[in-house]
Parts: sequence; C-alpha cells; structure tokens
Amino acid sequence: MCEQLCAAGLLRRRATGWYWPRPERAVDAIDLRGTGGKPLDIIEEDSGRVIGQVDMAAADHSVYPGAVYLHQGEQFLVDAYHPERREALVNRRRPGYFTQPRTIIEARILHEDAHKSLGRTTVCTGDIDLTTQVTGYLRRDEVTTQVWDENPLELPVQRMGTKAVWWTVPEDVAAEVGLSAIKLANAAHAMEHTAIGLLPGFAPCDRWDIGGVSMMVHPDTELCTIIVHDGQAGGSGFARAGYECAEAWLAATLQRLQTCSCLAGCPACIVSPKCGNGNQHLDKDAATRLLAALLEGPAQR
Repeated sequence: MCEQLCAAGLLRRRATGWYWPRPERAVDAIDLRGTGGKPLDIIEEDSGRVIGQVDMAAADHSVYPGAVYLHQGEQFLVDAYHPERREALVNRRRPGYFTQPRTIIEARILHEDAHKSLGRTTVCTGDIDLTTQVTGYLRRDEVTTQVWDENPLELPVQRMGTKAVWWTVPEDVAAEVGLSAIKLANAAHAMEHTAIGLLPGFAPCDRWDIGGVSMMVHPDTELCTIIVHDGQAGGSGFARAGYECAEAWLAATLQRLQTCSCLAGCPACIVSPKCGNGNQHLDKDAATRLLAALLEGPAQR
C-alpha cells in the first residue's frame, strides 16, 4: 500500500521510511466521519451557522427537501437541499410531524467469497453492487405516528459496492411452512429487520452501520433471499463478522421473534427505525415459522 501511495504522490520513500511530502497537514485531507469525502453542511438559513454535518452517502436519506431534521432536541425543516454545493438549508420549526424516507433498494451479487450450510439454508458472504434511491417521504404525526400523507421526490440513484452476508429460503421449506408469495416476502422482510437489529450483539457495530434488503425471488440466487450488508463502500467487516457467527446470530434472531411479547411487531423485534418502506409489509408470525424451519428442520403448518 505504501508503494501505491508513493506512486500516487501521497508518500515519499526515504532511507528511514515513508514520509508525507506536501506542505499542508495530512490530517486536513482525512475525513474522520467516513471515507466519502467532504461531508454536507446543514446550515440554519436565518443565522448562517452550521448546525451539523452528514456524510454525502446518507444525505439523501436525512436532509432531502421537506425533511424534519432533529439536532440537539430541536426540530428543523429542510427548505433547500443542494448536494452539488454540499449544503442543506434549514429553519427551526415544529410542524407537528416527523418524516420518514421511502427508498427503493436493489442488491446484485457480484462475487461469493465463502458459503456454509446452516440447518436447511446456505449462508454466504461476498461482494454486492448496491443501488438505492429515495423516491419520497412520509409525514407521520409526532404523537400518534399515524401517516398524514406521502410526498414524492426526484433524487438520483446512488450506487455503492460493498460486502454482504446473505441466506436463502429453499422452495421446499417455504412450501412446508405454507406461506403464500406475499406472506413469504413479508416474512423475509421481518426476518431481515430482526437480524439487523441483533447483529450489533455479535459484531462491533451499530444498526446504522449496516443495512439490508430481502427479495422474494432474487435474480442471482433464484430463491427468496435475505441480505445484510455493510453501509460503507468497500465493506467494513461487519457483514463478514455476521457470516462467521451466523449460527449464534440467526439463533438469537429466532429467539427474539419467538419470545418478544408484542402481538404483531415492535421496535424490539421486527420494526426498524430506518426501513425504506415505512415498516410496511412485515409479518412477525410468518418470519418466526420460516426461520424456525430454516434452522430447526421441518416446520408445522
């Protein structure tokens, strides 16, 4: 790596080692908040002060036009979003609602690094090509969380190569559990949420460091597939950690689904604060039966 940095002019080799060759400080070129370059500034329009920053990779999901941005307990409404200038203009308001982005996510499997059998499923890890697009946002009542309305947005598609762990649902398992196509998709979605929420118990991460996508029929596996991926371009090691401890991780996921005292789903099990579909199309009971069948053998209808 040092030789490559020398070839790029970022280091210079001398007899005693490698050295920074430029007059400016090396630290000024390093983004401590991530590897996506200079972050986007969130600017209070009336005062001109910068109240916060957000990585460009996350900006479309948090400071899109019309978003309610929360900073140190204060609510700000995003009035203008200029990603090309790396700034969002906000004003302090309390509109009586909070916002939740609606996102389309697709993940193509590029390369499989490793795989192993677990119960009646196969767990894999490798490279994926992830595309995301924020297509709109929901306004939800800040007290009841009831949806007021949905507002469309026209934001570009974002693309990122990263690492992921994924597992599939064989057709015979889905048939034994007795799930329709819709219930199978809802079960996979719920299983994905619960697994993401529990991975921080097995890998040194936060649920906001990872993401996921589930598909009833994935074009690359031709099976129902649940994918959990690193949120950093190139990968950050969390998905690989999930693969290494898949037995304990998915067993804990099943235990959470089986023992959570809620009736149909809550933030402790299948409800996610970052769901791109607004936590719609989830089925806790179907997810429990499906994961039990995958890990423990034939399931009862």
